[in-house]
Amino acid sequence: MSNSVDFNGKPFHFIGIGGIGMSALAYVLAKRQLPVSGSDLRPNHITRKLESIGTHIFGRQEASNLEFFRPKVSAEVGLNLQKSQAELPAITQSILPQVICSTAINTNNLEYRAALELGCPILHRSDVLAALIADYYSIAVAGTHGKTTTSSMIGYMLLEAGLDPTILVGGEVNAWEGNARLGESRYLVAEADESDGSLVKHAPEIGIITNVELDHPDHYDTLEEVVDIFQRFAKGCKTLVASIDCETVRDRLKPTISYSLHPETNADYTVTNIDYRADGTTALVWERGKALGVLNLRLLSRHNLSNALAAVAVGRVLGLEFGEIAKGIASFEGARRRFEFRGEVGGITFIDDYAHHPSEIRVTLAAARLQARPGQRVVAIFQPHRYSRTLTFLEEFAESFSHADLVVITDIYSAGEPNLEQISGELLAKAIAKHHPQVVYQPTLPDICEFLLQTLRLGDLALFLGAGNLNQAIPEVIATLCEPAKATS
Repeated sequence: MSNSVDFNGKPFHFIGIGGIGMSALAYVLAKRQLPVSGSDLRPNHITRKLESIGTHIFGRQEASNLEFFRPKVSAEVGLNLQKSQAELPAITQSILPQVICSTAINTNNLEYRAALELGCPILHRSDVLAALIADYYSIAVAGTHGKTTTSSMIGYMLLEAGLDPTILVGGEVNAWEGNARLGESRYLVAEADESDGSLVKHAPEIGIITNVELDHPDHYDTLEEVVDIFQRFAKGCKTLVASIDCETVRDRLKPTISYSLHPETNADYTVTNIDYRADGTTALVWERGKALGVLNLRLLSRHNLSNALAAVAVGRVLGLEFGEIAKGIASFEGARRRFEFRGEVGGITFIDDYAHHPSEIRVTLAAARLQARPGQRVVAIFQPHRYSRTLTFLEEFAESFSHADLVVITDIYSAGEPNLEQISGELLAKAIAKHHPQVVYQPTLPDICEFLLQTLRLGDLALFLGAGNLNQAIPEVIATLCEPAKATS
């Protein structure tokens, strides 16, 4: 693939434009008044938003999609009869779009094959992000867990401080009504993904590493391979901000600025007087031994306090006063699908969360237990994501649900992976049952809905966990529970 990105007016065409990462890039490019098109087999609110700002969306992935920008130039060529035949190939070449793909695009994809045959520049989505990072004073947030929340929080903090940043994150945020915004300042905040190794392409002014674990066994065989990617990313950052609460970060990386929830680590930024509550968290923040002030955040539990401490460190690097930082963080509501409240009906609270790794499940369930009222059951409904991840972390998953009163497991969301080892949601449920007394296997979304309608009771906190499509069951369950209330009203 080519890695030279042209921001001077050459069109962009995204194969699979509706994905959370691809759509963020497309949005920023379109808002920069660049010609953008894309294809996606499943239209959604994201593709509709892109259409509303002038992006052309194709509902099929066909070779002819790549011809979309050609007629505009062909007409121009037809009007200029003085041009020689020798000039025409160069003109035709000049309006072929830059074709953007993610790792998920198979080389047998019809658009991809057509792009190769036509000679279109073909770019990985990370090439476009790297070019944007190079085009701004950039802050790139990396790490196995917490990237979306941390990058969203930093972006929101800068927005509230009047710095008008450009933002690209892996989740949707109400403050800018989506996963991206185009600002008019020199600042850019981006989420930088390690899942396919492309993290090494980014060289931001400020890099953040929240933690380092093995999370993508479809791409990495060992933790050592993951560490290597983060070390290479770290070398490209002018300033590296990182959490030394993560043992791997502490032992294998050398951050310019460190943060920790534990004062005894002597990190540059740390906290004392921590109060974890059901409605948020409060802590006294210290900067190199000097008390900065009290930080209040609406988000729950220790992992989000750590994310907030990263934001504090970035704000201070940029010269913000602590009061400005604290004000922005205090009003940040979080990204969608990050412990997102989806409704309450019949005394049952519904929460949606993207957690799909054992570490994420543990901290998310701890937050749920913190929020749960005395006597309130925490019902964890989990859809495993990818066969490779489920198999690799089978025992870790089995031990991750201790904070739940009832665990419900679905079949595995494949994300396009083949099931080479015949792992299943049922096998995972049996593994969890060795450590937990209340585990139920319900393979499909209809099964889940039916089971929950029969099982949930007044006061339950129903927590839907996973990176797949499990959250599609939430509206159906809520709607069905509402029906008796409507009938009696």
